[in-house]
Amino acid sequence: MKEDYALVLDYLPLGRPDDPKGTPIAQVVGTAHYTLLEVLPKPGADLQIFEKTFIGKGERPKIRKILKRISYDELTSFARSNLEEAISRIVQEREQEYVQFFNRARPITIRLHSLELLPGIGKKLLFKILEEREKKPFESFEDIKNRVPALGDPKKVIVQRILKELSEPCKYYLFARPPGR
Repeated sequence: MKEDYALVLDYLPLGRPDDPKGTPIAQVVGTAHYTLLEVLPKPGADLQIFEKTFIGKGERPKIRKILKRISYDELTSFARSNLEEAISRIVQEREQEYVQFFNRARPITIRLHSLELLPGIGKKLLFKILEEREKKPFESFEDIKNRVPALGDPKKVIVQRILKELSEPCKYYLFARPPGR
């Protein structure tokens, strides 16, 4: 489960305050599995916050190497403050995948449906979503919002679930790569 692209959450051109060498680093979030990483920029590379940068195999224009995978707790406060916006941008870019999640989500156990893992979705709302998708598959976030108004903004619901998966231990991971794997 490798990441090919990532969005920059924080760029420390002079390194961490506790690094006597002042090695420049950046903290990024992968666009495929929401993996949190610390990377070493190439000398002279200027990274912008929310910039999408290539981190996959092969020649990387701005990143010299991936230093390590990090946890939510290891993010700088600036990176944490940018995480929700970064995830929101990734979810928007991948809207069709998440709309298909609403169309295809299945039960996890006899008593728990994967849609119920999304914030604010209980049994009543679950049945409304299932009823609507049975009539006709959802086509966009806007379509979900119009046909299931009690849900609110489906994009925001997805973003909140991803943030939860990144910031606290979960029994089930729907979208983010589980920690330590």
